[in-house]
Amino acid sequence: MPQVDTPQSVPGTPGDLTDAYKAAFRGHPAGVAVITADTPDGPTGLTASSVASVAVDPPVLVFSLSTNSGSAGAVLGAPLFVVHLMHAGGVELARRFASTGSPSVDEPGIWERLPSGDWYLPAAASVLRCRPLSTTPIGSSTVVVAEVLDIVLGLGQGEPLVYHNREFHSLTDRSRLVHPAAGPARPTQHERTSDG
Repeated sequence: MPQVDTPQSVPGTPGDLTDAYKAAFRGHPAGVAVITADTPDGPTGLTASSVASVAVDPPVLVFSLSTNSGSAGAVLGAPLFVVHLMHAGGVELARRFASTGSPSVDEPGIWERLPSGDWYLPAAASVLRCRPLSTTPIGSSTVVVAEVLDIVLGLGQGEPLVYHNREFHSLTDRSRLVHPAAGPARPTQHERTSDG
């Protein structure tokens, strides 16, 4: 008889829960976004895997930022910011914004201006210009809820970019799981609510 692994309970001590929590989310893939804001010294930004849709009318999204990051302070202090949903072709940009320092506006092919005047990354799959509705400090992070003011779709081409187990991955048609008898997957209740 094959041996079956049984789930292990994690003791409720803070250290044990923290390690288990990190391990749980390392195994949970998430989409990749770059969030940028204008500052007196030029645009700055960071890479985030916490962006999620909240509502469609009005369009609202949510994300969290580590308050220890220098770029996070600029985004949190900005009256407007731009959320870039990235595709696999933008992985090098995602890597750059994940490290310290943002690309300069003098670097060719990185930045352009939206009609509003905000700097943005034309290599992104989609661009959402937002204004914060609320910021809530929780532990060492801040949760931001933001209203989407403008959207530019389809600026870049490529497979979706996800972050999983501390690595970037692209999703291809081969990664889609379809049950032969069930046909295409039906949207979840949240997808029907948030994505039309």
